[in-house]
Amino acid sequence: MSNRMFRKKTVKGSVLAYALVMMTVVSILLVSILSFIVSQIQFGSYTVAREQSFQAAEQGIQFYKWYLAHQTDGRTVQQIESFWASGTAYGVDSEYVANVTDPSGGVMGTFRINVTPPTSGSTIVSVESTGEMTRYPGKTRTIKVRFRRPSWSESAALSNEFIRFGSGTEVFGKIQSNQGIRFDGYAHNVVSSAVATTNDPDHSGGVEFGVHTHMNVPVSSGENDAFRPLEAPPNVVPARTDVFAAGRQFPISSVDFNGVIGDLSYMKTESQSGHGNYFAALKQGRQIILRTDDTFDVCTVNTYSVYDPYDHSGTNGITGYLQNSGTGTCGTCSGACLRNYAIPQNGIIFVEGNIWLSGKVNGRKVAVVAANLSGTGLSKSVFIPSDLRYTNYDGTDVIGVIGQLDVEIPRDSSSTLRIDAALIAKEGRVGREYYSTWFYYDTKNSITIYGALATNKRYGFAYTDDTGYITRNLYYDNNLLYFPPPYFPTGTRYLIDLWEEL
Repeated sequence: MSNRMFRKKTVKGSVLAYALVMMTVVSILLVSILSFIVSQIQFGSYTVAREQSFQAAEQGIQFYKWYLAHQTDGRTVQQIESFWASGTAYGVDSEYVANVTDPSGGVMGTFRINVTPPTSGSTIVSVESTGEMTRYPGKTRTIKVRFRRPSWSESAALSNEFIRFGSGTEVFGKIQSNQGIRFDGYAHNVVSSAVATTNDPDHSGGVEFGVHTHMNVPVSSGENDAFRPLEAPPNVVPARTDVFAAGRQFPISSVDFNGVIGDLSYMKTESQSGHGNYFAALKQGRQIILRTDDTFDVCTVNTYSVYDPYDHSGTNGITGYLQNSGTGTCGTCSGACLRNYAIPQNGIIFVEGNIWLSGKVNGRKVAVVAANLSGTGLSKSVFIPSDLRYTNYDGTDVIGVIGQLDVEIPRDSSSTLRIDAALIAKEGRVGREYYSTWFYYDTKNSITIYGALATNKRYGFAYTDDTGYITRNLYYDNNLLYFPPPYFPTGTRYLIDLWEEL
C-alpha cells in the first residue's frame, strides 16, 4: 500500500472519530439543555402551583373575615358568645370547604378552613386556611391568622372627655381620648386623640393641638400654664420626644362609652346564672376583700360618709356595717357582719349597689361590678381605699373593676396605693375627689395603677394646689391585650393582629 493510500485512510478514520466525538458532545449538550428546560418547566409549574395555592388560602382568610363581620359586627357580647356556642360557626366543629373559581365560574381549586373559637375569658379566634389547586393535587399552602376583638383594657388610659396628665405622671402604655389631651408628664407609648384641635379648659387663649403639652424645653425648666402657640395650628406639630417618647396621633377614631350599658346588663345576668356571685340591692352596698386563698369576704355597708362636692365635706369612707341577720350593726367588717365566698374563676362579682374593694388574688381572674340597673335611683360606684393586688404578674391573675358611675379613691386611702386591675368608670370618672378644705390639707405620696383605666369624665388623682397623690404612675399590663378580665366590654369587630404561613 502506497503512502498516499495510507494517508487517505488515516484521514478518513480521524474524521469519523472527530464526528463521533462531536455527536457525543452535542448529544450531551442537547440532553442537558432538554433536562434544564424540563426542570425549569417543572419548577415553573411548581411555583405556579404554590402561588395559586397560597392565593386560595388567602382567599379563605378573606372569606372568613367577611363571614365574621356579617355574623358579629354590631352584636352585643351576649350575642357573640351565643354565636360561638351555637355549633353552627363555620370551621369550628368540622372543616369548612369551599371552591375557588375562575372568572367563568369553573372550579380551579379549594380552600379548607379550620377554626379554634375563643376560650373562656378570651376574645381570640385562630383560623387556619389551606389552599389547593385542582391541577396540582397535594401542592398545598396553609395560612394561620389570629383574629381578636379589641378590649377596653387595651390602653393604659382611655377617656371620653378632655384629659390632663400633670407633671410627675409617668405612663407606660397607650393613652387615648375622644376629646383633647394635655400631657405634661412622660409617655412611653403613643398618646392619641379623636380631635384635631382642643380648647384647653385649664387656660384661656386659642385652640391647641388635640394632643399637646405645656412643658418647657428643656422639661427641667418646668411648665407654662398659658396658651402655647407652638402647640397650636397652623404650626407643624413638634416631635417633643422629651414628653412623647413614642409620638402622638390625632385625630383618630373615637370609642363609644354608651355601649357599655348593654355589657353591664349581660354581666348581671351571667352573675345570676352560675358564672359568678350576685348581691342584690341592700343599704349602701358591699365591702369586698379579695383573699389569696381563692375566697373573698363580704360585708353589707350600712352607712358611709358621702362626699359633698359643694363644700368638699365627706370622705366616701364606710362608717358602719349591717349584720347578716336582723338589724344589728358592726363597727368593723367582721363577726356577725361578715360572710365568705369562693372567688368565681373567670366569673363576675356583681353588686346592685356601691362597692368598697381591696385585697389580693392568687391564680384568679375575676370582674367586679357595681351598678344599679333597676331603672330608678342613683348610679353606683366602686371605692378603692387600699391596695388591690396580684400575686402573679404573668397573666395568671386578672382583675376587672367596673363602676357604673365612678371608680373612686376615698379620702382616707393609703398614702402609697397600688391598684393591679383594669378599671372602667362608665358614666363618671376614675379618680379622687378634692378632699382639701381650709381645715384639712390632703396630700398623699404615690398611686400606681398596673393594668388599664377607662374613664368617661376627666380623670385625676391630684390637683393644682399640690393636694392628692403627688406621684402618679400608670403601667400597662400587656396580658390584658389578649386576655381581658372576664366578660369585660370589648369591641364587636374582629381584627387581624397576627398572620403567618405554616
